[in-house]
Amino acid sequence: MRRTISFGRLPLLLLLLLVGAAGLWQLGDGLKIKAKAALAQILLESAWADTLTEGGPQKPWPWADTWPVAKLIAPAQGEELIVLNGVSGEAMAFGPGLHPDFAAPGHPGTTLIAAHRDTHFRFLEDLAPGDELVLETADGRDHRYAVAALQVLSTPEATLPAGDGGARLVLVTCYPFDAMIAGGPLRYLVFAEKRADPTRLALAHQVE
Repeated sequence: MRRTISFGRLPLLLLLLLVGAAGLWQLGDGLKIKAKAALAQILLESAWADTLTEGGPQKPWPWADTWPVAKLIAPAQGEELIVLNGVSGEAMAFGPGLHPDFAAPGHPGTTLIAAHRDTHFRFLEDLAPGDELVLETADGRDHRYAVAALQVLSTPEATLPAGDGGARLVLVTCYPFDAMIAGGPLRYLVFAEKRADPTRLALAHQVE
């Protein structure tokens, strides 16, 4: 016996088909975004390798308005991120950005790095005081920091306290991490103090 479809059920069937098609379209769009991000990371890693061997700005692709300036590593969280020059929309779409108005990585003063809460800096919510952060600079040196404090500030109040002249790393992203709407007034800040260089400590002990 041949089965027939009631005309009364057609709207429901059409709705289910439309929902399924929309889901497939979104899945395809999501896969394209992930593939694009994965390709970008490969190009960024290549540009960083060229920076370490050749020096100078190495653009990850010809039309890029930014380039790698450091690599940020969070060992306990298993994160390794290429830090890009500047905090423009293009730079932060592909990785954390180094704020140009603050100290360069590895130099005295406060180095400020910003990134989006739902992508590259999602791991910030897993950091705890005492955790290690490593900043590899273009000269191949590793600068090690220890997380000292975690703080949530409103953007009108988000002024960094004056440092003591030493080297400090500050990571900043939007907050809360699970907010449905981006661009709210709250910012999540991670303050990390630079650890003493073990090589210099060894030399100092030798002199003593």
